[in-house]
Amino acid sequence: MRTRTLIEAEALAARLEDPRLRIFDCRFDLARPAYGRACYADAHLPGAAYADLNHDLSRPVTPGSGRHPLPSPADFTARLRAWGVNADSQVVAYDDGNGMYAARLWWMLRWLGHEDVTVLDGGMRRWLELGLPLSQGVPTHAAGTFAARSSLAHVADADEVLAASTDLAVRILDARAPERFRGEVEPIDKVAGHVPGARNHPFGLSLDAHGRFLPRAALREALTAALDGVAPGQAIAMCGSGVTACHLLLALEHAGLGGGRLYAGSWSEWSSDPARPVRTGAAP
Repeated sequence: MRTRTLIEAEALAARLEDPRLRIFDCRFDLARPAYGRACYADAHLPGAAYADLNHDLSRPVTPGSGRHPLPSPADFTARLRAWGVNADSQVVAYDDGNGMYAARLWWMLRWLGHEDVTVLDGGMRRWLELGLPLSQGVPTHAAGTFAARSSLAHVADADEVLAASTDLAVRILDARAPERFRGEVEPIDKVAGHVPGARNHPFGLSLDAHGRFLPRAALREALTAALDGVAPGQAIAMCGSGVTACHLLLALEHAGLGGGRLYAGSWSEWSSDPARPVRTGAAP
């Protein structure tokens, strides 16, 4: 099960007894932070632990940090060890269906150099459709031996994004909904619009009507068009707070176009500083 991007529900179900497996339920709702944990308590995949976006996959917000700042590598390493993750663990993340929260954990494991991590394609929705087993039990594992290695995923900061905004050799891809990108609505952050030079590629374009990822060839065609001649390694993915941008990076990796960086602070960080430029309307 050494895959780097997606795993099918049937393949995961066949490996549930593997002692190396560590499954994480990443269900969450930005408007209802307690939603995911309540869903987990009701029923989850056998052996799954709950990974909370706000408490486990982010550090506390500070002025100017954005809404979901990354924890320090040391803190996240400690969290993984507490979950029982080892160097040889096969990590699988899932959420309700479209992978937007599971992709955050996928990216963070790669950030710490763990290659053997994948997202359950179709998530809980697909699992339920297939009538696969559920549990209410909370797993217990001995403390893990996970140690960070050379990173497989990289971060861009606000200064690098500013430089990229006028650099034709770099492509900033914004995964937010088109109306937010254009600045027509902004339900969360104080300022509406986008980074100058950014192009909009909503994360939902990578999914079919059932919330599963498109075939690799279709993903590659769409994402190559979004890159528009720029090398994949020169892409910077962003969104509202560094969550769905991870989904975009997962799609790029699955399509064979990996190497892009995450602007972890994303629009919530960028827009917190009035000195940073803002554009509205469609990208040119």
